[in-house]
Amino acid sequence: MSHRKITDQLIIATHNEGKLWELQQLLAPYGVEAISAGALGLPEPEETETSFRGNAALKARAAAFSASLPAFADDSGLCVEALAGAPGIYSARWAGEPRDFKAACDRVQRELLALNAHPPYRANFTCALAVVWPDGHIEEFEGVVEGQLIFPPRGDKGFGYDPIFKPDGIEKTFGEMMSAEKHVLPGDGSIALSHRARAFQALARACLQK
Repeated sequence: MSHRKITDQLIIATHNEGKLWELQQLLAPYGVEAISAGALGLPEPEETETSFRGNAALKARAAAFSASLPAFADDSGLCVEALAGAPGIYSARWAGEPRDFKAACDRVQRELLALNAHPPYRANFTCALAVVWPDGHIEEFEGVVEGQLIFPPRGDKGFGYDPIFKPDGIEKTFGEMMSAEKHVLPGDGSIALSHRARAFQALARACLQK
């Protein structure tokens, strides 16, 4: 299957500064100029789909059609086994407005205690990426990382639910890792560690060139 290549400019369809910075770091080696939807004054569409993949495509499509440029979007979230996959696609909404992910992490713990769940609390982070061109062409990718939840939260280097998620085989939570640490699996620089980096790695192999 042939994939369309990404060149020159690319809109990153997010208003989340932490996510924007991480994606810009991933794109930098490929010589692609990344412009945020926020910098262009593009509105955030309502996420009405029922899957990470659907919401990523919805956001990328809205930005591409509004700006007449290729647009890149992701939708990601924390899926907790004992909570039947919640918060899942509602991960950001659990943080409310303005976004308070400390409160969201506290809610996850409360929900687990209310269910009488016992550690280890199995969970995964899932990330779906979509790139949409103004003519409607779309490329889609997904990355998943398995792990467990840690309470109390540890670390302040990440964002979102990072301080309560510890990936399998790693002693640090995502909140204790620098961004570069999340990009590669220790001992094997060819394999990404985080869900977003894994999805991006698949996209890069298909659509980017150095």
